[in-house]
Amino acid sequence: MKQQGVHPEGAESTSEGSPRPDASEAATKDTAGERGDTGSADGAEARRADVGDGSPDGSGEGNTDAVEGDEPLLPARVHRPSDLMRLLVGLLGIAVLLAIAAFAHGTTSGLEQDINKGTGQAPDVFSKLAGLVSSIAILLVPVAFAIERLIKRDGLRIADGVLAAVLAHGVTLATDLWVARAAPESIRDALTQPSPADLASLTDPVHGYLAPVIAYMTAVGMSRRPRWRAVLWAVLVLYAFSMLVTGYTTPFSIILTLMIGWTIAYGTLYAVGSPNVRPTGRTLMAGLRHVGFRPVSAAREEGYDSQESGDRGRRYHVTLEDGPPLDVTVVDREQQAQGFFYRAWRNLTLRGFATRSSLQSLRQALEQEALLAYAAIAAGANAPKLIATSELGPDAVMLVYEHIGGRTVDSLPDEEITDGLLRDTWLQVEALQSRRIAHRRLAGDAILVDRSGNVIITDLRIGEIAANNLLLRMDISQLLVTLGLRVGAERAVASAVGVLGPDAVADCLPMLQPIALTRATRATLRRLARERAEREREAVLEASRHARQARSEGTADEPGKPDKKAVRAQARAEKRAMDEALDEAREEDLLSQIRHQVLRIRPQAPVEPARLERVRPRTLISIIAGAIGAYFLLSQLTHIEFGPLVANAQWGWVAAAALFSAASYFAAALALLGFVPERVPFLRTVAAQVAGSFVKIVAPPAVGGVALNTRFLQRSGVRPGLAVASVGASQLFGLGCHILMLLSFGYLTGTEKTPSLSPSRTVIAGLLTVAVLVLVVTSVPFLRKFVVTRVRSLFAGVVPRMLDVLQRPQKLITGIGGMLLLTAVFVMCLDASIRAFGSEGTSISIASVAVVFLAGNALGSAAPTPGGVGAVEATLTVGLIAVGLPSEVAAPAVLLFRLLTLWLPVLPGWLAFNYLSRKGAL
Repeated sequence: MKQQGVHPEGAESTSEGSPRPDASEAATKDTAGERGDTGSADGAEARRADVGDGSPDGSGEGNTDAVEGDEPLLPARVHRPSDLMRLLVGLLGIAVLLAIAAFAHGTTSGLEQDINKGTGQAPDVFSKLAGLVSSIAILLVPVAFAIERLIKRDGLRIADGVLAAVLAHGVTLATDLWVARAAPESIRDALTQPSPADLASLTDPVHGYLAPVIAYMTAVGMSRRPRWRAVLWAVLVLYAFSMLVTGYTTPFSIILTLMIGWTIAYGTLYAVGSPNVRPTGRTLMAGLRHVGFRPVSAAREEGYDSQESGDRGRRYHVTLEDGPPLDVTVVDREQQAQGFFYRAWRNLTLRGFATRSSLQSLRQALEQEALLAYAAIAAGANAPKLIATSELGPDAVMLVYEHIGGRTVDSLPDEEITDGLLRDTWLQVEALQSRRIAHRRLAGDAILVDRSGNVIITDLRIGEIAANNLLLRMDISQLLVTLGLRVGAERAVASAVGVLGPDAVADCLPMLQPIALTRATRATLRRLARERAEREREAVLEASRHARQARSEGTADEPGKPDKKAVRAQARAEKRAMDEALDEAREEDLLSQIRHQVLRIRPQAPVEPARLERVRPRTLISIIAGAIGAYFLLSQLTHIEFGPLVANAQWGWVAAAALFSAASYFAAALALLGFVPERVPFLRTVAAQVAGSFVKIVAPPAVGGVALNTRFLQRSGVRPGLAVASVGASQLFGLGCHILMLLSFGYLTGTEKTPSLSPSRTVIAGLLTVAVLVLVVTSVPFLRKFVVTRVRSLFAGVVPRMLDVLQRPQKLITGIGGMLLLTAVFVMCLDASIRAFGSEGTSISIASVAVVFLAGNALGSAAPTPGGVGAVEATLTVGLIAVGLPSEVAAPAVLLFRLLTLWLPVLPGWLAFNYLSRKGAL
């Protein structure tokens, strides 16, 4: 464990008899390189005062705060997640305000009338006096604060405020220009009104000097000083009142001005960074003396920083003049902010038992850790004994523990992790759970083993008292995985059952899933999964190489034209060898091993994973993308009169579009069966493609269709590896055909209106863009390795399968023909939908329709929304309008096309899915 020390001048490096001799080795005499609370001149002056000169005149005498050591130089500025969060909240508030102004015009007008009526009753003398005083104060208050900060040598804050003011002024001018020239009329009415001085002109939507003043005062930190904050709000309220009374602004303009200034201020602070207020080693030594200790040295301990909890604090090993050493944890606001967005996301997505509150004050963090430390000891568990707490200024706290020493389970060699050690670990967890205390993070670095072999549970900060059964079971599952990573699933489960009993261990199986584990544990499991996949791939490739070598040797021994039967027999032998190698190399993941070990003890234990997620990331993205697509589609449909459109629709073309949509399922079945050498019933395959229309609604098409077809082939008698390879081969050929058809039809579209066969500049630009992207990917080592790894894993299974297909030309022709037919019927369906609502003069060429469909289908497959909802509609509509189709025809045509190919087949797909499930085909 690496340590970094901080020492008072002339002090001994460690106390006699310290149980931690390595602390003295880390306590060196290098220059501290520490800094004060700010990067300003007063911080430098404070640092000079801390160091002292050691003179006997009293200036340096007895200055025990003078610390030297090799504590790392702290950055002058830090980018705080809290500033980013405030920036995002401000942007969201501005968007909501503009949306209200745009869509709730009646509400905004009524609100303005009520406010104008109320303010108009104020005496005229009072209104003029308020306007005069506020106009002067709104400029004098920032100047006075700047003078006060300059006197205290805090010029950096003033510079931040000036930068924020300049940026706010620029944003104000841009907003005024946008409202005047491009904003919807409803927004313009909400933010402006006729000017009292000139009725022919309008008032400013955003106040040109009020927003910069707000940005300046926010950036310099006036809100954190109570007296200045009171003056600031008094001036702002008075100024807003005077402007509303005199009719020079609107309520929405005032709110927008405040929000722009506030948002720009925090955006500036996050971009340039805030002064670092992290306490240094000197501050820690002074804080220890303040609570009655007499420290000699403080050695910084590194290696405790966790991916799961970046706010666990900095650890120090402190040596005292008399008495045993101490372990001190220091937590400041910057550390507490680390992992904020991860905790917020976990709280949003998990059901009621996520990590602790994302927004927690330092006082709350201190009280929670102290409470858990006392509760753990009262429960009989071995935990660090908390003996003192204190604040280190307004931005940090410290917790002082008795020194325990020892090593973490992660750092122990395998031979030292004995069955007795495992049993002691579970005994500590049993003691916590007997008092319903959940640790919430039983990773290897939270379990210490001291010199006597005693197990000590540390890092209780994010735990909970009075925990529910779900949290307690999650602790058991986490510790099972933690110990399983070190000693294997069998020993981990056996030690747990020996202490907790089989029922308690069996009850945790539903919690045994990655989402319930810590971030570091999930990363370890993913790394092990990649290593297993690499070993399996290497085994398959090795078997393939040996089979080819044997085939080449057999061919060399028997010159002449090889017999077709012999070639097929050799191909089958090679495929069989690869399957056997894959079966031998396949390994179970750790979670499956733990489940199997528990089921051997309790066969009736529940194994179905509990639903721990409140909302999945894919679902959230789908909702957002679907909302955007729906908004876009509705905005197009609002300009269309559907009555005359439907009355004039050509129902013959609507029926033709429905027939083309139905034919797509037969084409999809041909495209799949063409890459499956085994015999699979055709009509049942068609039914599986119909069932895929139901699956597309609950999963992206590129994921749901692949999974359903793979499952169908497995149930039809195709071996799992071959089923995956067949679907992969069809997807690979489909991708190639899709790209070739898109380029071909794009070329034809570009030459339609030219006498020669030269393509359009758009097609050339598209090809050049693709070529540049390919060059970038191949030239960047990281991207090249990423692509090669994925392609290699794909071809490892697909290429042997393609060899089987190539030996049957009729199968290959069926597969490629099915793909071309599938694209053709979809293009004809879209073309028929266009003709159903268009007239003779509004039709476009088949090539143009094909280009639009292929582009929309590609984007729909890449979109994370079920069925490509939102992305496909937007792409098809924009594409049809771009190739010359009127918007009043394009929008209903796309709506009809998606209705026939996505929404209407859902019910038949659900029926087909249930039918195949009952028959055991899915």
